[in-house]
Amino acid sequence: MQQPVLRTHQIVNMCLGFMGIQFGFALQNANVSRIFQTLGANMDELAILWIAAPLTGLLIQPIIGYYSDRTWTRWGRRRPFFFAGALLSAIALFIMPNSPALWIAVAMLWLLDAAINTSMEPFRAYVGDNLPPKQRPLGYALQSFFIGVGAVIASSLPWLLTALGVSNEAAEGELPNSVIYSFYFGGVVFFSAVLYTIVTTDEYTPEQLAQFNRTNDARVALDYQPLTLQPWQIALLLSGLLLGAATYVLGWNKELWVLVGLLSGGFVLFAMAGWLQRRGTDNMVVSLANDIAHMPPMMRRLAVVQFFTWFALFSMWIYTTSAVTGFHFGSSDVSSVSYNEGANWVGVLFSAYNGVGMLAALLLPLLARKFGTPATHALALCFGGLGLISFYLISDPQWLLASMILVGIAWASILSLPYALLSNCLPSHKMGTYMGIFNLFIVIPQLIAASVLGLLVSQLFDNQPIFALVIGGVSFLVAAASLIGFNDDSHVTHEDAQ
Repeated sequence: MQQPVLRTHQIVNMCLGFMGIQFGFALQNANVSRIFQTLGANMDELAILWIAAPLTGLLIQPIIGYYSDRTWTRWGRRRPFFFAGALLSAIALFIMPNSPALWIAVAMLWLLDAAINTSMEPFRAYVGDNLPPKQRPLGYALQSFFIGVGAVIASSLPWLLTALGVSNEAAEGELPNSVIYSFYFGGVVFFSAVLYTIVTTDEYTPEQLAQFNRTNDARVALDYQPLTLQPWQIALLLSGLLLGAATYVLGWNKELWVLVGLLSGGFVLFAMAGWLQRRGTDNMVVSLANDIAHMPPMMRRLAVVQFFTWFALFSMWIYTTSAVTGFHFGSSDVSSVSYNEGANWVGVLFSAYNGVGMLAALLLPLLARKFGTPATHALALCFGGLGLISFYLISDPQWLLASMILVGIAWASILSLPYALLSNCLPSHKMGTYMGIFNLFIVIPQLIAASVLGLLVSQLFDNQPIFALVIGGVSFLVAAASLIGFNDDSHVTHEDAQ
């Protein structure tokens, strides 16, 4: 049985909720460093304070993916997660700009990112569930389009509100109304957009999906073997122990403890899963460990690309505000007019790259069809790398818009092409789980970035955050190089296999 082809308006309804999700992400990315600095955080503390974002993604998305694959209610299996995440995100967006202390703002970042991930992960699987393979590139492209729409508006909200006469100045330790009202507006849009998708779309039952994907599921069937101790798992543990000992004895930056925990935690997960499996237990830990250990080959290749891609993006999100205000506007005083002008300009820059991404997302499927998905993605990542490196070469902040055009092309590709490649090599009953696991290769590099970027900037670059953007640009180029020789078999669809 072939899966029905959906009309364009049905795909639009299905993807519009992502616009709301991106409102939350864009407000977070463009303003959280500003909030933290306003509440007293030092520049070299930003990376560790941002640890909430990747760490919650690391924990939440695989769990949400696992349970959304196994959930079926009268409201569907993905949509209940959409609703819960949107409601919690709206609450966090209302509270965060009113945080009276730094620790409360950090706690709200944890809540916001956990809630966003609760909504976002099922949305990725939702496209794979509801669209036949030949329509999935369009589905992910439209998701990217709405991500761009949401991000363009949300990133520039403080700047827009300031232009409309809302105050952009505040007493020391307080945020201006331009930021506070932006978060209020974002909370309303987030919840409303996700609710629209919930109300206007339906889901196929697991039984229907099994019929639609019978041939492809057989082609990509996973051959699970018993979980045994592997050399790479021992290497994880030893690396974590050695790094922990060096950090303690030599007094290295506290951020490195995050990396110690990440390395050691990977060993503990697989060791525990193997022990449980040998006892005949079959639970979430065993299932996720098996799924990670037996990822499809294409997914393993994409993991390398994702690692360097998202290391670059996290560098940009953490340090763009500090880099632009200090390097281009000449001020690191959060209460100064120059700093707040620079911070608002960062919002415009983020809006610009998201706007370019919104438009580029509609062209990328055509380029991918002509030149191949890996080549198109590699070219886009090269543009992103050149864009970030150019921040160091440009002195006039107005010209940074050109840098962000290049980053925007990369952003459009990052949000669509890897998922278009991935979805066709996943079994339908594991779509949510593997989309959640794929997120590991987004958040792990962010955790590493949060662990080492502060150390690199302070020790090697004399606390000049502009060099964090250069590091990010180089990481984009490495990601592009990782696609050399990539075998694109995404053209193999259910219909082809039949």
